[in-house]
Amino acid sequence: MNKSTHWIRAISEFMNNLAGVCIVAVMLLVVSNILLRVFLHHPLIGTYEYVNMITAVAIGLSLAHCAYQNGHIAVDFILQRCSRKIQTAADILNHIIAISFWSVSAWYVAKYARTMLDSNTVSPTTQLPLSPVVYLIALGLLALSLVLSLRLSQSLKRAL
Repeated sequence: MNKSTHWIRAISEFMNNLAGVCIVAVMLLVVSNILLRVFLHHPLIGTYEYVNMITAVAIGLSLAHCAYQNGHIAVDFILQRCSRKIQTAADILNHIIAISFWSVSAWYVAKYARTMLDSNTVSPTTQLPLSPVVYLIALGLLALSLVLSLRLSQSLKRAL
């Protein structure tokens, strides 16, 4: 395993672990809210917003690890009938398109986060700034682009 593969794997695993912490936080938050509502008749204010924000961060941070493990759904029953050369060419084309899309998406999401930061956009109930959440999602998309770049380089090596 070369250095870039090692670093990309380490980054995706670290971000996936953070996503796991987010999921646990959501679980604790929801259970706490239910218990406080039932027993003390005083729910946590803004639970809905917190759950939405933390879940969005968890999804964004977990994308790269899922791609690293090839955990996404792939419909390739037509390509399986083609020659190895055509499969590799399709794989390379698919990775180029995916890298282009996700890296541009990361750029625009980060740009949107900057706009939110400049305009001081906050959540309605808790008044928490939303830009850090959007920046974390952009970071997850950037990491996904890195993993796809690694997959592209592996496909190119197979082709050569």
